[in-house]
Amino acid sequence: MTRTVTLVLVSPDGELLGETEPFQPASPWWQPVDDFGPGLQVLRLLHSDKAGPPGGHVTYLAELIDEAANIRKIGRQTTPPPSSPGESSRPYFGNWSEPHAKRAAYAERGGPSASIAWATSLVPGTTAHQCRTWNLSAIWRLDDARGNPVAWLKQVPRFFVHEPYAIRLVDSVAPGLVPRLIADGADGRMLLAHAPGADRYGAGADLCGEIAAAFHPVQAHFAADPAALARIPDARLGKTLGEYVRIAEPFYDGIPGLREFVADLPRRFAEIAECGLPDTLVHGDLHPGNVRTDDAGRITIMDWGDCVLGHPALDILRLTDADTNGSERGPGLPGRERLLAAWADRWRQTVPGSDPVRAVALMRPVADLRGALIYSEFLENIEPTEWPYHATDVPEGLAAAVEAARA
Repeated sequence: MTRTVTLVLVSPDGELLGETEPFQPASPWWQPVDDFGPGLQVLRLLHSDKAGPPGGHVTYLAELIDEAANIRKIGRQTTPPPSSPGESSRPYFGNWSEPHAKRAAYAERGGPSASIAWATSLVPGTTAHQCRTWNLSAIWRLDDARGNPVAWLKQVPRFFVHEPYAIRLVDSVAPGLVPRLIADGADGRMLLAHAPGADRYGAGADLCGEIAAAFHPVQAHFAADPAALARIPDARLGKTLGEYVRIAEPFYDGIPGLREFVADLPRRFAEIAECGLPDTLVHGDLHPGNVRTDDAGRITIMDWGDCVLGHPALDILRLTDADTNGSERGPGLPGRERLLAAWADRWRQTVPGSDPVRAVALMRPVADLRGALIYSEFLENIEPTEWPYHATDVPEGLAAAVEAARA
């Protein structure tokens, strides 16, 4: 599946310049923008011809910082905007400049330039290259004069501003397990030192087992001393029941069995509590694509925006029930039973008398339900033009939860 892209170009002073001819970047996913060319900063999604990634035709708003560099090096022609929005069937020409209260700072004109200026002042002599941007984050790589990566600038929306705090917490317990936080700043900015190695999309059971084992001491620590998690979003089962009911109700008639599944949640939650595993720090999206390893085998766990105070089974389920490329509802990781058994052994040693095996079985549909709630919260906190990223995720998560409860 391929992605074709049109860029609506604006100048730094707000002049609408036109749009590029459609082109095909390397990645079918909507977030990567690293090969869109020099001299511009992609701000946000304006329009798509399908419900979600990957593939399709996608239109972004981009600020043209250096028009000469862009046209010279890419050779893309632009068509002028219509003289009035009504002359075009392209709806984004009518609303590209409208403000929105839920827009992230990095999606505003001038936002990327301000963030890059902040980052390069902290790491002088570097050049920022935009790698990806969407409603959950924007990421730039900072290279030195020789083109070597030195640091990463990451900027997140308001609902993820706890991420730098979480990185500090984990580093205090397991130094080196997270990227080094150089600084954090206003508007969700953080500057992270480069972690050598590669993202491990496609990793097998052996590495996933190492990831689970490396993270266990962190979870054991915060299970025993959860006071430091007061600034982390609270996803404990007793706190979220009402939210699960709220997001599920609109889909009762369309998803057979959902009403009964939700009605049974208090019983399920009570049985999970009887298993004796404590709430702790949960990464929230612990799949190998969010992990880097280097030649020395060092593990660096990235992307802590989804972290919560919650049940530890959520992470082992994410790590083992996803496919090797991180898809939340994939066929499952080959060898996952061995990983689940090792995870259960660690928790039995940490909490004698607990029943981790039963807990993870009871939590499996809750993990899908939790995913639906997360996507619902995203939709509630982003502007409508960004909704296509997540439009189908809520009903898909709810349906998956019902299916898992029946298994």
